[in-house]
Amino acid sequence: MSKLAELEDLRENVENCKRCSLWKTRNKAVFGEGPINAKIFLIGLGPGKEENIQGKPFVGPAGKFLNKLLKLAGIERKRVYITSVLKCYLPENKATLQQIKACKPYLDKQLAIIKPNLIIPLGSVAAKYVEKEFALEIGKISEAHAKPMQAKAFWGKVLIIPMYHPAAALRNGALRRTIEEDWKSIGNLLKSR
Repeated sequence: MSKLAELEDLRENVENCKRCSLWKTRNKAVFGEGPINAKIFLIGLGPGKEENIQGKPFVGPAGKFLNKLLKLAGIERKRVYITSVLKCYLPENKATLQQIKACKPYLDKQLAIIKPNLIIPLGSVAAKYVEKEFALEIGKISEAHAKPMQAKAFWGKVLIIPMYHPAAALRNGALRRTIEEDWKSIGNLLKSR
């Protein structure tokens, strides 16, 4: 089976998933998007209101800010794969352990198919997923943000850079400058590689 066929098969599974109660709140499952050969893989928490309507990741206010951050880093959005830990709308924007556990196999499989060189977990839930998956010690996002870490995946070495979730700047304006500087640092790092 080709990588594209594998991904489409997985998308169908996600769109029909009832492994946790979140299927009841979804309008459209938000599987993820980006090229099959993406070298950069972004992981958010889960779909918000706008994502639930459109069925695409990061299209609401946090997505608009993410687009700006990607530009600051000199990264074209169309060249990265973007998904989330959870694939269904989170009405309260808080994930339970049961929900994360139910959705984990989907994210595991997306990573296994895409095989990125750089993984950027956005926010603490995504950072915790990456921490467990790659046996890292990330700790608090407030201390680990923008700090590159090397990890080993079955497909080879992976660079992991935990970042604040873009929505953090929308909730706390004081973080905006820090987040923008963090993304500029990713841009500088990518230019030097």
